[in-house]
Amino acid sequence: MRRYPRSRRLFDQACRRLPGGVSSPVRAFRSVGSPDSLEPGSGHPLFITRGKGSRIWDADGNRYLDYVLSWGPLILGHAHPDVVRAVAAAARKGTSYGAPTEVELELAAFVQRAMPSMERLRFVNSGTEATMSALRLARAYTKRDLILKFDGCYHGHADGLLVKAGSGATTLGVPDSPGVPAATAHLTLQAPYNNLAHVDALFAQHGPKIAAVIVEPVAANMGVVLPAEGFLSGLRALTQRHGALLIFDEVITGFRVGFGGAQELYGVRPDLTCLGKIIGGGLPVGAYGGRKEIMELIAPAGPVYQAGTLSGNPLAMHAGLATLRRLRSAGFYTALERRAARLYNGLIEAAREAGVPIQPARVGSVLGLFFTDRPVTDYASAKSADTRKFAAYFWAMLEAGVYVAPSQFEALFVSGAHTVADIDRTITAAAGAFRRAARVD
Repeated sequence: MRRYPRSRRLFDQACRRLPGGVSSPVRAFRSVGSPDSLEPGSGHPLFITRGKGSRIWDADGNRYLDYVLSWGPLILGHAHPDVVRAVAAAARKGTSYGAPTEVELELAAFVQRAMPSMERLRFVNSGTEATMSALRLARAYTKRDLILKFDGCYHGHADGLLVKAGSGATTLGVPDSPGVPAATAHLTLQAPYNNLAHVDALFAQHGPKIAAVIVEPVAANMGVVLPAEGFLSGLRALTQRHGALLIFDEVITGFRVGFGGAQELYGVRPDLTCLGKIIGGGLPVGAYGGRKEIMELIAPAGPVYQAGTLSGNPLAMHAGLATLRRLRSAGFYTALERRAARLYNGLIEAAREAGVPIQPARVGSVLGLFFTDRPVTDYASAKSADTRKFAAYFWAMLEAGVYVAPSQFEALFVSGAHTVADIDRTITAAAGAFRRAARVD
């Protein structure tokens, strides 16, 4: 069995310097325990030293096939030569100017070609900043205060969005955060994902006060939950009928489920779109954009204030441009789709042979599986998954040299760097991991 003594020591040091020993909660391995005890909180995270292609190495020298990929954005894999060259060349000229650069225009044009709904866009520094800014803009445009979000969907850690949030909040069992004023929380309505009737009822009650509906078009922060047929188009129709805006949070799905994101895949055009780290090649970046008449309210064109010293910084812009250019190369998405489908089908078969009930989901290169025999369509059904079986599966995969997210409620990502041999090795590892999970009561 692998041991992780250096990661253990580093974590002990980190706990004396960082809250919980980490800079973001889901990294802490709190929900998966340890190899010796699956009790939550008994383990510690791995400290990673480097990545290359489909692999990462930890502080103890162990090598892993990586399906976390910095939580999704590294669609080309780690340290892709095109991205490294672009960042190095940009850094030699200076890391930030606090001024406009031509490369911002090039990257913006790439994004707009992929997502024509973003007639104007603004670069920011994170997905959280993008969603937070989009909501302020929606309120200003509609002159309304209420926001409607869906249980289990995570849109960053802005106050009004930490209401039954997904991602680390679900992993840690903390659906709402202390420190969020009650007055702020009351401005956020919530509905079950995939429940159009509930949304219709909320509009019937609060319609003239609802500024926007914000949704992950594919929920990927409570595990992966696909939209039911007609759900997204139904949201589009309801928001248009009631004069509210529809905001797609494509921080995960943008360029992941296809070059045009979920809005192209499902044929639904939102009023505003939020994007995240994938458009910066994994560097800190985000963007929000939409219809011209809405976006022109942002300062300095209009009165809605939003600013950022590092917004559009040249390192992130060059890394993003290098990434999106590679995504447009012939056959990239076709090959990625084949490998993701091979992994998905292999995991399903391995679970079946081990006698472990799972509920799998996949769209493009985003995969998820829940350890439950119940269909998963929303936050409540996602929470029915067996986290102890997942923990056993997680540690068995790690032992076999495969790194997946340390939470039942996160996604698995395939990159262009994963080979067929990588996929087949992963399926073999999963067969053993499912057998270990089957022994957990």
